[in-house]
Amino acid sequence: MQVTIIIVNWNAGNLLAEAITSISEYHQGLVASIIIVDNASSDDSLSRIEAIKKFPCPLKIIRNLENIGFAAACNQGATIASTPYLLFLNPDTRLYENSLDTPLSFMANPENAKIGICGIQLINESGQVDRSCARFPSLQSITAHAIGLNRIILPLEHFMSEWDHMQTRQVDQVIGAFFLVRRDLFEKLRGFDERFFVYFEEVDFSFRAYHLGWQSVYVADAQAFHAGGGTSKQVKAARLFYSIRSRLLYGFKHFSPAAAWAVLAVTILLEPISRIVFSVVRASWRDAFYTLQGYRMLLQALPSTLRTATRKN
Repeated sequence: MQVTIIIVNWNAGNLLAEAITSISEYHQGLVASIIIVDNASSDDSLSRIEAIKKFPCPLKIIRNLENIGFAAACNQGATIASTPYLLFLNPDTRLYENSLDTPLSFMANPENAKIGICGIQLINESGQVDRSCARFPSLQSITAHAIGLNRIILPLEHFMSEWDHMQTRQVDQVIGAFFLVRRDLFEKLRGFDERFFVYFEEVDFSFRAYHLGWQSVYVADAQAFHAGGGTSKQVKAARLFYSIRSRLLYGFKHFSPAAAWAVLAVTILLEPISRIVFSVVRASWRDAFYTLQGYRMLLQALPSTLRTATRKN
């Protein structure tokens, strides 16, 4: 058995049970244990697990008394894993027959010894292949996103939307919904940076791995289902807030000071206007409302965000 599967749960409802059921069906004897780290869920997602009759391996549940964030919960689960590989799996995913065997065999090939992170093809609710791989963020791509230019010039888009994701290839970053990592690399990087409450934690991890000479590879020969959005669909304004906050943290961590402050200026001055304009054009007043809510939360949290951003990790 080669892999420990770590799932962070926060009010995932029946999605969590569906993910666990798919692991039970397609584990192929490769899974040493499943670790669920629950971030103080208030729903019945954990109790639904009890209805599952059979598990392929030991299942451990860590129950946090508060929501400590996604990155911190992933690290918490990883501390009790001892397998060569760690799979960080979202609760809104479901495995298929080749979801584990194919990427693990790929990683175990001696020719791929410098591949530290692996993702696979993700199928969405419409049965289509999601554009799940991304480029490392830059001042240019963040600015393009803020003003909507990425909708016109696809290479400026963070996600590799112009590529059909039908071939196996090296990429900057694979999405965190199915994030297969060598445990020795995870320990060398001291896990995810817990300053990222949610979002960008896998981008930061991949960027740090890349600068240590490790590669991220997308394997197109294996598939899994991914609903997308997950439990964050429930809290759209908070989702926007945490996404933008994490982007600012990433900029201050990895960009030059001038570029980081430029990202902040673009984020505060241009992006809310752009988002509201696009919402009005689409006649989506609810999205405009969520934008205003999310940016209100960001402005209120900006002093603490900047203190966090400038703190040494």
